[in-house]
Amino acid sequence: MKKMLFAIAAASMAVTATPAMADPPPWAPAHGKRAKDAQLYDRYGRYYEPRRITRSSYMWRGDDGRYYCRRDNGTTGLVIGAGVGALAGHEIAGRGDRTLGAILGGAVGAIIGREIDRGSLQCR
Repeated sequence: MKKMLFAIAAASMAVTATPAMADPPPWAPAHGKRAKDAQLYDRYGRYYEPRRITRSSYMWRGDDGRYYCRRDNGTTGLVIGAGVGALAGHEIAGRGDRTLGAILGGAVGAIIGREIDRGSLQCR
């Protein structure tokens, strides 16, 4: 009697669990909720929030379908880096080479400052 009741209980659990497994596989055509939410996920299943593109947006999709990123052009970093590099080169250089040290330090500082300023934004 116990075995029969246990078998009936196990069968009833399996019957009630069947509708939970009725979801179609991921490669099947989407119908219902999955079709409505399809635009909220990329092809890898990661969620992304759709947003309106304005003039101040840092990322947009071009006419050719590629994504572009609005970035700083690096002039602020270039000017600050050149100034700091020139001062550092002037101080580090020997007694007779201060002008050359300032020029080389300014050039290196400008390059480094521009790259730091341009690399501050990561668009993905």
